[in-house]
Amino acid sequence: MANTTKLALEAALKKELLTKPLDKITINELAEDCGISRMAFYYHFKDIYDLVEWVCVEDGTKALQGKKTYENWQEGFCQIFEAVLENKPFIMNVYRCVDRQKIESYLNKLTYQLIADVVEEKCAGMQVAEEHKEFIAGFYKYGFVGVMLDWIDRGMKDDYHKIVEELAITLYGNISRSIENFEQTEKAILK
Repeated sequence: MANTTKLALEAALKKELLTKPLDKITINELAEDCGISRMAFYYHFKDIYDLVEWVCVEDGTKALQGKKTYENWQEGFCQIFEAVLENKPFIMNVYRCVDRQKIESYLNKLTYQLIADVVEEKCAGMQVAEEHKEFIAGFYKYGFVGVMLDWIDRGMKDDYHKIVEELAITLYGNISRSIENFEQTEKAILK
């Protein structure tokens, strides 16, 4: 039941965003559209921005299902771009009405786990401290999020397949090399 209500609120929010900016949408409108009380909204979300964040993370999670390995991370990134593009009115409206830092936070949540899973997979059999794995994943996350924010800022007009291809060329072998560098550094410290 709780997830059904959340999904209904997501649909209501996306519908409203087609006709008005995020900062003009009220909780009463969303609750009314879903046939729930205002208090029911607050049972699930603390405010509209909390709902927006949930929608972004939920859509991204769906897009990434099964795409968190070294072999298919490019497909995962393509699917993030596709999910953003499919929700262009929603994303552009949120992007215009919400602090860029909030959008960055949403994208960070989406991409960090994808990259962290790739790093974890590439670390199999290696001795790399957890903090270094997290650093590597965080470093590459910021690069990807920056590229995506620039794409959104340009109105999502560029071919995202080309962007992902360029990311793949840029990253080719670099995650593995970063892991190897940390492993060598850690071994040298232990000697």
